[in-house]
Amino acid sequence: MTDPPAHDEAHGGGLGTRLNWLRAAVLGADDGIVSTAGLVVGVAGATESRSALLTAGLAGLLAGSLSMAAGEYVSVSTQRDSEKAALAQERRELREDPEAELVELTELLAARGLTPAVAREAAEQLTARDALRAHARVELGIDPDRLTNPWHAAAASFLAFTAGALLPLLAIVLPPASTRLWITVLSVLAALALTGWWSARLGAAPPRRAVLRTMGGGALAMAVTYGVGSLLGAAGV
Repeated sequence: MTDPPAHDEAHGGGLGTRLNWLRAAVLGADDGIVSTAGLVVGVAGATESRSALLTAGLAGLLAGSLSMAAGEYVSVSTQRDSEKAALAQERRELREDPEAELVELTELLAARGLTPAVAREAAEQLTARDALRAHARVELGIDPDRLTNPWHAAAASFLAFTAGALLPLLAIVLPPASTRLWITVLSVLAALALTGWWSARLGAAPPRRAVLRTMGGGALAMAVTYGVGSLLGAAGV
């Protein structure tokens, strides 16, 4: 007798949590790579000074990572406040009119394909076990035990941006002046390809489009900033 095949599909809150972390990590790393690469390549178009490149890269890394962390903290804090407010309202409605809430839960379950009798029985059992959790999950799509954490999201964005920004920064300051530009461009494009593939892989999406999208955006950003930097350098600005 052979073992049944493994079933790796993610369900419920686990998938939602993974996608939230994936979104923060991918956006942070991609933004760190592209913005820092655009910054240092633009400066490289104007000057060959290693100290100027290092200063610009470090400033961009710190400003970008702190900005990403602050933005993610504010965004997720707002989401968490909304979730708490929705749970508080649901708790109040359950206290003031439990029968109406039971009818509402029954209708929601019936709308998902259960027969009215089975939906009523399921609603009664869920209500008896934990009415708030039942309504939070079925009606609001919220898991009360897994509310979004703004500090986790901020830390993830900060670390992801920093990790992404370090690659173009090191690629532009470590090699000799004659090769630093091409080394930076190629390493950035390779990193963006990996980032696109990784995001598509974990999100169960086709990787080709994600890879082309991330590489195209990065290449465009570097081309534009290098062109502007070259023009400013030629003008002696």
